[in-house]
Amino acid sequence: MPAIRKLIGAPALAATMLFGASFESDRVEAEDELTVAVVTFLSGPAAAHFGVPAKQGAELTIDAINAGTLPAPYDTPGIAGAQIVPIFVDEAGGATKQVAEFRNLVQRRNVDIVLGYVSSGDCLAIPQTAEEMQQLTILVDCGTPRVFEEASYDYVFRVGPHAVMDNVAAARYLLARNPDIKTIAGLNQNYAWGQDSWNDFVASMRMLKPDVEVIDEQFPRLFAGQFGAEISALLAKRPDVIHSSFWGADLEALIVQGAGRGLFERSQVVLSAGEHILPRIGDRMPDGTIIGARGPHGDFAPDNALNAWFRPAYTERFGALPNHPSHKFAMGMLALKAAYDKAADTAGGYPDQDQVIAALEYLEWDSPSGPLKMALADGHQAIQDNAVGLTKFDRDAGRVTVTEIIHYPADCVNPPPDIDGLDWIEAGFPGSSCD
Repeated sequence: MPAIRKLIGAPALAATMLFGASFESDRVEAEDELTVAVVTFLSGPAAAHFGVPAKQGAELTIDAINAGTLPAPYDTPGIAGAQIVPIFVDEAGGATKQVAEFRNLVQRRNVDIVLGYVSSGDCLAIPQTAEEMQQLTILVDCGTPRVFEEASYDYVFRVGPHAVMDNVAAARYLLARNPDIKTIAGLNQNYAWGQDSWNDFVASMRMLKPDVEVIDEQFPRLFAGQFGAEISALLAKRPDVIHSSFWGADLEALIVQGAGRGLFERSQVVLSAGEHILPRIGDRMPDGTIIGARGPHGDFAPDNALNAWFRPAYTERFGALPNHPSHKFAMGMLALKAAYDKAADTAGGYPDQDQVIAALEYLEWDSPSGPLKMALADGHQAIQDNAVGLTKFDRDAGRVTVTEIIHYPADCVNPPPDIDGLDWIEAGFPGSSCD
């Protein structure tokens, strides 16, 4: 399926979306537009903390790409000269619904690129359909390492790192601060993301401190919202450390319910991917919580030209600081621009889908969160540096900040190409470089 398809102009797109007319009737041949379906949670319990900031990060970056106002090396207008026409799609509803929507985007809406997905369940379901339809698909945020460890794909890429690095970094940070940890417990959502995150954290702790004991592990359903029984069990068992990869509304509920009952005082809580909650949670977040962001996003982000543009531009436009999902979707759009521009240079003109795929494989690019490279899964899976820190509410600034940050190089916390993440951890992190 070629990358240059018959595309509809923006006015026709708007009219079609409003009145439900056929997308087939108004298509025209063009290379001056690239239709990108951006999929994230726009409704439900994942929207406020995660999906909406992701959409906003994509919107801001798309507008800047189209206008050519980004810092170098992204300071040329458009993607290989084409203007991006986004279609924002709600990820709510589960994997079966998302597969059906994916088919609709390709067959009826005739999109050029599908980019997005937050849920690991959706990211495990979509790739097989993308391969069947030969549709270039960019996974952005979902974390389960199983996407490329259980299969290989020609048309599917993930431009953010998988969750192995979240939990390796969290374990290293925890033990650097308190090497005398004896007991750990887990509270993670009962699906691929939560299960994989907990397995990687436990394996990392056991490799780094073999005498650590797991005294409780709980897997409530995704978006359960109420965790009274789980909190009671953890309070009774009093582990030294509680690990959670909760996100979205579940994470906010855990913080509010757990802090109110003293959970964060009795145990060191580790939120391996909790940074996205910080712009909204305020002083309800207990100080001293170990927290990660699935990469150097938000307060973890580097002092580079792209972040010097992104952070103030995002804050001015949306009235809030950017968090990890807003960074990740900006990263995804920049990966797309870098690949298309590279492919156009090689082709000597506007590239087709095969040329873009060739450019994406082993791509290296920069972002407001620093550099990334497509180093795993035959060049289809990205790795990135990571960072972990401690929460602290700044009353003068009126927000939660992150202190005592430690940055971990990509080669320290990501596996090398020839081994699955959990196997790498259990083998003692061979080839890792943490200097």
